[in-house]
Amino acid sequence: MKRAFATIVARSVIALAVTFILLTASAASAFAQSGRVQQTPTPTPADDTVRVTTEEIKLNVLAFDESGKFFSGVTAGDLVITENDRLHQPTSVRRLPANVLILMDTGGELRSVKSLDKTRSVARAVALALAPGDSIAVMQYSDRPEIVDEWTTDRSQTLAAISRKTNFGRRSAFVDAITMATDFMLRAPIENRHLVLITDGTDSQGRSSAKFDAFQRLLTTDISVHVLSYTLMESGDIEPRTKGISNSPPPKAMPDEVAAGLPNGVRDTATAPRAKTISLDRTLIKRMKSRKADLEDAQERLERLAENTNGEFILPLSPAEMELKAPLVARMIDAAYVVTYMPKIPVVETRGIAERIIDVMSKRPGLIVQARRKLLIDTSPAKK
Repeated sequence: MKRAFATIVARSVIALAVTFILLTASAASAFAQSGRVQQTPTPTPADDTVRVTTEEIKLNVLAFDESGKFFSGVTAGDLVITENDRLHQPTSVRRLPANVLILMDTGGELRSVKSLDKTRSVARAVALALAPGDSIAVMQYSDRPEIVDEWTTDRSQTLAAISRKTNFGRRSAFVDAITMATDFMLRAPIENRHLVLITDGTDSQGRSSAKFDAFQRLLTTDISVHVLSYTLMESGDIEPRTKGISNSPPPKAMPDEVAAGLPNGVRDTATAPRAKTISLDRTLIKRMKSRKADLEDAQERLERLAENTNGEFILPLSPAEMELKAPLVARMIDAAYVVTYMPKIPVVETRGIAERIIDVMSKRPGLIVQARRKLLIDTSPAKK
C-alpha cells in the first residue's frame, strides 16, 4: 500500500512538472512572436499572485552626420526619447542588416503613366543600392498579391525575380497586398524591417475603410514604410480628361502626301495643328474625376503612412525622376539603427487602442537622427 501511494505521488509530481514546462514553453513562444512591444514576466512564488512585467518598445532610427552620410558608432548615451512628451532613455542601440520587402504595383485598369517596365526599373534600382548584407524579398500585386522571391542576400536572384517573375494585370488589389505584406514580414523572426512600396496606392474595389484598417495595423508594428509614388504623375496625366479634353495628339486633317500637293495657302491651312479634342461623354468624364479623387486620397494616405512609420516618401514628377531617386530610399534604410526602450506608461495599463507619438533626439554633436513615429498599441483581449 505504501509503495502504491508513493508511486501515485511521484506520478503527480511528474505531471505537475510537465504542466509547468508546457506553460513556460507557451509563454516563451508568445514572447518570441512579439515584434514591437516585448513583455517579460518576472517569476513569482506559487502562493504570490503579484506579477511584474518588463516591456520594451522597438523602433528604427536613422542616423546621419552633417554631410548626410551614415553615422557609425551610435550608442544609447547619444540619444534621448520622448513618448507623448515623457522623456525616456534607450535600453539598447544596435546596428543590424536590413530586411527589405519590395512591393511592386503591377496592375490597374486605368493606369496611364505607370508601366511594368518602369516599376521593374525602380525596383532594381532600390535592390542594387541596398547594402550587400541586407536581405530582400520581392512581392507583386495586380489581380491578386503574390510573393515572387523569398528572403535572400543574393542580388542576382533578386534581380532575376524582378525581371522574370513579375507581370502586369488588369486589376489592383492594393489592400490585399498590404495585408499579405504585413503578414509576411511579421511571420519571420527578423528585425530592422522595411517595406518599400512602388505604387499609386489605389485599389480597384475602392475599399477605403479596409485600406484604413490595413494602414492602422502597420502602425502597430515596427515596420518602416517607404513609398515611391506614381500618384502625382497619374493625376497630372488624367487632369485634362476630367474636363473632357483629350491629351492625345489631334488627328491630321489629311495625309501628308495629299497636303504636299496643295497650293501654299491651302497647304498651310490643311497642315496647321487642330484644336484639342473635346469629349462630351459624361460617363467617361465622371469616371476620370473619380479616378483623380482616388489618386489624391491615395497620395495623402501614403504620405502619412511613411511619415508615421519613420519612412521616406518620394513623389516624383516623371518616371525618370522616380528611378533616379530610388537609391535614396536604400540610403535611408541603410542608415537605420534598431533602438529599444522601456515605456514609463506600461502597455498593460492601456485600455483599448492607445496612440503614442515617439520622437528621438540626438545629444551628440554632429549626429543627426530621424525618428518620429506614431505607434498604435492594441491591448484588447483578442490581441494579448
